[in-house]
Amino acid sequence: MARAIDTFLEKYGESHQNATNKFIHWICVPAIMFSIFGLIHAIPFPFGEKTLFMNWAAVSMVVVLLYYFRLSIPMAFGFVVIGGAILYGNHAIYAAVGGSASQLAITSLAIFVLAWIGQFIGHKIEGKKPSFFEDVQFLLIGPAWLLHFIYKKVGISY
Repeated sequence: MARAIDTFLEKYGESHQNATNKFIHWICVPAIMFSIFGLIHAIPFPFGEKTLFMNWAAVSMVVVLLYYFRLSIPMAFGFVVIGGAILYGNHAIYAAVGGSASQLAITSLAIFVLAWIGQFIGHKIEGKKPSFFEDVQFLLIGPAWLLHFIYKKVGISY
């Protein structure tokens, strides 16, 4: 019996065969993930001043990491590193714009929209609709699909 992670990655890969679409995904999937956490970071946090780990993005990242740990422990550890980079990058933008949540939100929204335009162009080229239309879990499988290629390249079993 196949593990859930293998089933998800295989199913996701079925609509991501075209080389151009794959290339677009290498840019747009991380950008979308980054921008979503930026948008979440911009939400007012009621528990003191926002810090790197005291914001809604950090809270949300814990939930996302629990999902990845359920699918694959080695994959989840990769996302601990990626998640930390995402939180750091968004908090750095937040600090660079003077702690303006609205400026972070505008920046994140611009990245989000541009990246989704790229995704839909890639799927138009592919000739297949995005996987998340079938199952919303594929929004979290896309980043795992990219990470599994990195794991394979460096010889890490997931």
